[in-house]
Amino acid sequence: MKTLTIDVVSDVVCPWCYVGKRRLEGALALWAAEHPDITPEVRWHTFQLNPDMPQEGIARAEYVRKKFGDRADTIYERVTGVGQEVGIDFAFDHIARQPNTVVAHSLIAVSEAGQAQDRMVEALFKGYFLDGKDLTDAVALMEIAVTAGMTPELAKQTLEDAALHTQTMDSDKAAREMGFTGVPFFIFNRKVGLSGAHESETLVQAMHEALADQSGQN
Repeated sequence: MKTLTIDVVSDVVCPWCYVGKRRLEGALALWAAEHPDITPEVRWHTFQLNPDMPQEGIARAEYVRKKFGDRADTIYERVTGVGQEVGIDFAFDHIARQPNTVVAHSLIAVSEAGQAQDRMVEALFKGYFLDGKDLTDAVALMEIAVTAGMTPELAKQTLEDAALHTQTMDSDKAAREMGFTGVPFFIFNRKVGLSGAHESETLVQAMHEALADQSGQN
């Protein structure tokens, strides 16, 4: 039986990763119409855009000024426009703090691959980019986790698990050692890779290529 896995390397504070998620959803809908007998398994993996970010984060205005300078307005205008095309109303002006994302990624890591993980990723994206929630704040993260369907007990345990947070940082380091420098990055059946928030049709093409590669091995 043919199978298809899609590994997505991303960060919850990456706006293009949110766009990439929407385009992946579009690709999955196209795929389901063509291949109702093959349901891809989507798995989300850790990457930190800012691995040296202090645990408490920094003021968003300071972060934007240091990272983009005078280019900030132009950069966010572009992603805002693309976001509207895929149904995301980015509210960058609601974001007060640029967070460290280790704990947020830990919530994703303990969520079961599939619908549970998808709900967690979506809730974190929405909480940050639409609602302006501080992803370093335990109360905000607890609310997001419970909204995504995680039990309060597991959410609390995850927020407080220092060993798990270390594992999450190790996963980020491993991604860098493998050569990842930007996200989103999509890997299909561990064979075909695509960097960037590509259109849904391009993602579907990569899915076909990965499946054809699998057929060639059988």
